[in-house]
Amino acid sequence: MNKQLIAPSILAADFGNLDRDIEMLNNTQADWVHVDIMDGRFVPNISFGQMLVKQMKSKSKLPLDVHLMIVDPERYVDSFKEAGANIITFHLEATNHAHRLIQHLKSIGVQAGVALNPQTSVEQLDDLLEDLDMVCLMSVNPGFGGQKFIYRTLDKIRKLKAKIIERNLKCMIEIDGGVGLQNAEEILKAGADVLVAGSSVFKSEDPELAIERLKSIEINNFDI
Repeated sequence: MNKQLIAPSILAADFGNLDRDIEMLNNTQADWVHVDIMDGRFVPNISFGQMLVKQMKSKSKLPLDVHLMIVDPERYVDSFKEAGANIITFHLEATNHAHRLIQHLKSIGVQAGVALNPQTSVEQLDDLLEDLDMVCLMSVNPGFGGQKFIYRTLDKIRKLKAKIIERNLKCMIEIDGGVGLQNAEEILKAGADVLVAGSSVFKSEDPELAIERLKSIEINNFDI
């Protein structure tokens, strides 16, 4: 069974020492750097833009997992690809043309992901799963770090994993929000492939050890 991927969320890093924190991640067992892009409209907060993503790319040895929490994502995906995004995830709730946008992401050479807010059902992905590299299930309401995990997400993971297995797809499941050592095993047993960890990494006494412990969790069977 493939080992879970760990994607520390740079939103929880020290913005005054971003280069230092990215260099720290370069020397850990982290697989990706998760970068939340917020526009103050789709979510009630504002974060990074393309210039900061470009700066991160110049320092990071890890792929950049760019999560667009923005309205009209189709207007911005090309510029984030140019800035250095390897994976681009947009919200299903933010566009009326999800299939077209997925095809466009593939055409410009990035992995394509779709994110779902907590109240959006996984059934809404039925017509898209074949084309997706990843689904990001939000396990908190998007917009702010440090929130508590919504445990109903476990049922959504199980449902989505069952669909992926039944259709023999390669689509990964990423979980974003409130993920830490207290619930990571349960999340992975439900069928998750990628753990986004923000506060549980960057606010811990030893971020490198926190990543190592998340990476070392062994799951033999899914709980679906």
